[in-house]
Amino acid sequence: MNDRFAEKLADPIIVRDTTTLADFVQIYCDGHHKAAERRPVETDGALLGIYKRKRPVLCVECEAHLAYAEKRRAYCNVDPKPFCAYCEVHCYKSDEREWQRQMMRYSGPKSWRKGYAIDGIKHVLDGRKFRKLAEAKAHTAAAEKIAASAADTDAAVAAEKQEESS
Repeated sequence: MNDRFAEKLADPIIVRDTTTLADFVQIYCDGHHKAAERRPVETDGALLGIYKRKRPVLCVECEAHLAYAEKRRAYCNVDPKPFCAYCEVHCYKSDEREWQRQMMRYSGPKSWRKGYAIDGIKHVLDGRKFRKLAEAKAHTAAAEKIAASAADTDAAVAAEKQEESS
């Protein structure tokens, strides 16, 4: 662990995101790895005390995924941070991204029973906001591409007319 990581995890927004993610990983681990040996996590975030008295109890596999996610969230350069699904920069390795996707699909619907009903509603509203922003950005990029293509076509036609008149 380095000082930069510790500094990043001092941000309350990053701590909230990371602890929520840890709770979701806990839900996933409880559902998929009941038979596996589990222990309180010893990730860098846990050693910094971000989980306080609510340290997740996970299997080794889920702990490794959580440790990876802590680092990815702490070092995210995008501000404001969108959902990873709507982000232009995919900083997760593809296998980790797929694991996170599966974990979220499993844990999300079950989270309301674990005390995350209000957070779930906020998540849905934020998801709509980020989806609209992503769609608007894609629409703007497509319109700019069409405009650039039309400008190139107009320039080519003008050059062709100039050659014909000369």
